[in-house]
Amino acid sequence: RRKLRTDIAAAFPNLSAEQLTEFIPNKEELNVIKIHSHKGEAVTVYMNNRNPILFEIEKALYPTVYTLWVYPDLLPAFSTWPPVLQKLAGGADLMLPGVVVPSSGFPQVERGTLCAVTLLGNRAPVAVAVATMSSAEMLAAGMKGKGFAVLHTYMDHLWEYGDKSYPPTLAPLVIDSADKSAEDEEEMEGKEPVISFSSDPLQPVDVGDLSLKERESCAILMGKEELNENRAAETAEDANTEVQQEAEDSRTPQEQMDALFNQCFFHALKCKVKKSDLPLLTSTFLRSHMFSCCPAGQQLDIKKSSYKKFSKFLQCMQHQKILQVKELNKGVESIVEVDWKHPDIKAFAVPEGFSSASAAQDSKNEDREQVYHAPEIIPLYGVSTKMIPLFQESGHRKGSILSGSEVRNIIINYVKTNELVDETNKNFVKVNAILCDCLLDKSEQDEISNLKWDDLLSRCLERLQPLHQVTFFGQEPIVRKGNIEPIDITIAQRSSNKKVTIIKNLELYGLDPQCVANILQQKVQASATITPVPGTKDRVQVQIQGNQIHHLAKMLLEEYQLPRKYIQGLEKAPKLGRKK
Repeated sequence: RRKLRTDIAAAFPNLSAEQLTEFIPNKEELNVIKIHSHKGEAVTVYMNNRNPILFEIEKALYPTVYTLWVYPDLLPAFSTWPPVLQKLAGGADLMLPGVVVPSSGFPQVERGTLCAVTLLGNRAPVAVAVATMSSAEMLAAGMKGKGFAVLHTYMDHLWEYGDKSYPPTLAPLVIDSADKSAEDEEEMEGKEPVISFSSDPLQPVDVGDLSLKERESCAILMGKEELNENRAAETAEDANTEVQQEAEDSRTPQEQMDALFNQCFFHALKCKVKKSDLPLLTSTFLRSHMFSCCPAGQQLDIKKSSYKKFSKFLQCMQHQKILQVKELNKGVESIVEVDWKHPDIKAFAVPEGFSSASAAQDSKNEDREQVYHAPEIIPLYGVSTKMIPLFQESGHRKGSILSGSEVRNIIINYVKTNELVDETNKNFVKVNAILCDCLLDKSEQDEISNLKWDDLLSRCLERLQPLHQVTFFGQEPIVRKGNIEPIDITIAQRSSNKKVTIIKNLELYGLDPQCVANILQQKVQASATITPVPGTKDRVQVQIQGNQIHHLAKMLLEEYQLPRKYIQGLEKAPKLGRKK
């Protein structure tokens, strides 16, 4: 800890002794995590209060955005336009046409200087970058070319290691009181582009809306007359738009998204959902009903609302006794009851541009028109008690969740760090005491001294706790214990030697059993029903007359694009007769 303080003091001389003590406290827990970037670089991350505060690459220390929000003046800062943040978070470097030139001029930096990137009108940094040229070279180049190599941004994977908080709003510094009136005027001019964009950095904005010439002119204009002329021209041209934006801007972006969710929720219940549709999967309700009620030019995004998760939004509605939600399985919820006589539903007026008649007609064809998105399923592994000695060197503890590639990299690094590769045959790994205890059975411990790489990795995966992550379209990822159950298709025999096809576990893949039953019934012209799964309380299965596995296989594999490994029982399809 003392060495880290010394390194930080050397890297960031602007920090006072008090700030340094506050930054790296004596008694609070400080964790160190080793990770690898997409480029394969080894990165050491220092965590304090569950937030990453520093990261180290090749013995160079860099602050995270969490640190810069506490110490915003730690690095020289350069401003950019809010829409550019989406590009930076996606992995792009900061180009000079996107950098705003303040009237007071740039901070004086040299090539290779570590800098912070802020958004116009807010001093809270949103990225950490290295200058690719000096301040003088930037101006000499006409503000063209790459200005900064971005290392870390708000909303990237490193930010996700922390509490995922939003940047604070920090007002720009006033440099000189003598120039206060001039700066006030310039500050008002500087704020105008912010009106044309959302103040929420998460709001998706098309960078194409802001042309290169507009950005360069906005950045280079320094004279008061030009600014006033530019402002007058923009105001005259966009008068109507600004009036609407001022009305919207009276609410925060989060409040606007909350209002949009409420509007689409009541619209869907009033015009789309019928009593016969219940029980209705919450994922289907969001995807098939609420999305279609969203006004043109707007997009529902639960992460930008105050609820953060769709389940919390529905819980709020349940507390208001508008509907009732039941959890069929972990992470799989269904709407089982709706109070259509509730005053809020009755009082809701359908927005202009939508008609109740067309909405009712749309709801009839909703199942056919709505595109189903197969969930993304990723197998994960949890560190078990027995495997702790093998993973603690890499900073992981019991219950840490890892992907298969992360497990592989940790094992490879462990073997190389401890020099366990067999010198005579590099396809084998020598088994030390820790590998012996973690990976070998008692009967094998005296017999096996070497393991093949594949055997080593497969043994390791077998002894970790199986988990899986499911991400439904438009929703937060859900991590569940164990391996995901496949869609189970069986053939049962009923009275009079009649066969029926039974399909289970559709809900786990975001498929509404009632919707699947309706589609199958129309395709094969046979009776389809929904029945409770024996031995369970809230789970249901689809039952359809005859052996319909051929039709099921075509629907699940070709139309719904579900991987074959998640479907069990396709081999029970009837054999087609030979053609003579």
